Amino acid sequence: MSNVPLDLTGHWVGFSAIAIFCTAYVFAMLEDTIMMRKSKPMVFAGSLIWVLIASIYATGGLGEESGRAFRAILEGYAELFLFILVSMTYLNAMEQRGVFDNLRIWLLSKGFGYRKLFWITGILSFLLSAVISNLSTALLMGSVVMVMGKKNPKFVSIACVNIVVATNAGGSFSPFGDITTLLVWQKGIVPFTHFFSLFLPSVVNFLVPAAIMHFFVPKEFPESVGKPQPLQHGAKGIIALFVMTIITAASFENLLDLPPVAGMMAGLTYLSFYFFYLYKIRVEWKHDPVGGKADGKTGQLGMPNELPETKQHFDVFHSVARLEWDTLLYFYGVMTCVGGLSFIGYLTFASKLLYTDLSPTNANVLIGIISAFIDNGTIMYTVLTMAPSISEPQWLLVTLTTGVGGSMLAIGSAAGIGLMGQSKGAYSFISHLKWTPVIALGYASSIFVHLLLNVS
Repeated sequence: MSNVPLDLTGHWVGFSAIAIFCTAYVFAMLEDTIMMRKSKPMVFAGSLIWVLIASIYATGGLGEESGRAFRAILEGYAELFLFILVSMTYLNAMEQRGVFDNLRIWLLSKGFGYRKLFWITGILSFLLSAVISNLSTALLMGSVVMVMGKKNPKFVSIACVNIVVATNAGGSFSPFGDITTLLVWQKGIVPFTHFFSLFLPSVVNFLVPAAIMHFFVPKEFPESVGKPQPLQHGAKGIIALFVMTIITAASFENLLDLPPVAGMMAGLTYLSFYFFYLYKIRVEWKHDPVGGKADGKTGQLGMPNELPETKQHFDVFHSVARLEWDTLLYFYGVMTCVGGLSFIGYLTFASKLLYTDLSPTNANVLIGIISAFIDNGTIMYTVLTMAPSISEPQWLLVTLTTGVGGSMLAIGSAAGIGLMGQSKGAYSFISHLKWTPVIALGYASSIFVHLLLNVS
């Protein structure tokens, strides 16, 4: 039996698959307009495409081959799913313990001027997005600028643009900072430490537009708001365990040749054991007849000013249940759709068009521009499925361009889309679009720096 897939690019199944994928993608992009979660059309499209493929293969007695291809896609998705599951679980645990609220209140309490706040939120967005999701970082920083700039919509608009650029740039040099870098790392194409060669290009991508926008930020000072509170019990431990989990994932790959997801799953047990410990301490403290007090006041075990907490607050499965399941299922739909189009034969044609007819550098720059219109995770998975024969510096280039290319339009990244929904009109597609030229200048500058430093 031949292991070469059938060429269905000129078959009605191939044309139908393209139509199904495009239709589903349009519905996904209109999520906020039609009020339907993006995972629904994408998962349905992926299922339908593979039904069409499998029907042709089964008719020709090749059903086992299409099944094998689908299982390969499912294996790749399982690794991505479990990695993101662990990462999101830690983020939910930190949010539950007030880590991000505390950071927001601290910023609001300092009485910074608009220009200083513009740079602080931008730099924090850049750094935080290297370890937590772009969307979470953007929404956290966006909540700060919207409270501080509630009487100055001009500041909110320009600060939100800066946050989008900073979060996308910050996620581009970290193996787990963005879906693009995560996909490349999980695939084993670029080693963990080599991603950090993109640090300087990413910094340039953020600084160039920020330096220009700085002169358009109002010079006024907003009113100080609130006072920072001590972190809740267990918060510092969760942060430390998250760092240990990242180290474990990197060690599993670099020292043991195991996939990073194996290390992440080990890290999930760190959190589950820690939650068990916190819960046991809490139960013992609440029932201690001598030192502990059930009314939440200071007890012998050193947990002052805390209210009694339920068991679910120290249950890792409670944090798992609060994951962004729509996003996780959306990527399942994307990967099955793109995998189906690849199996049909379209991505072989696209790879030839991009990486044979064009130089790798030009192709990767063009792919980054396309990511301003189409979700960068979709673009990167498509490139990985094409599997072009390019050097590691070129893989790093396409990782950079897909990561930061989405900054050129508000719809090009989850950070931009999320902030548009959060800002209620203060930040919009049009307000972002007028800064596209300076963002494009940062995009070009980051590519130049990468080619200068990392491509011989």
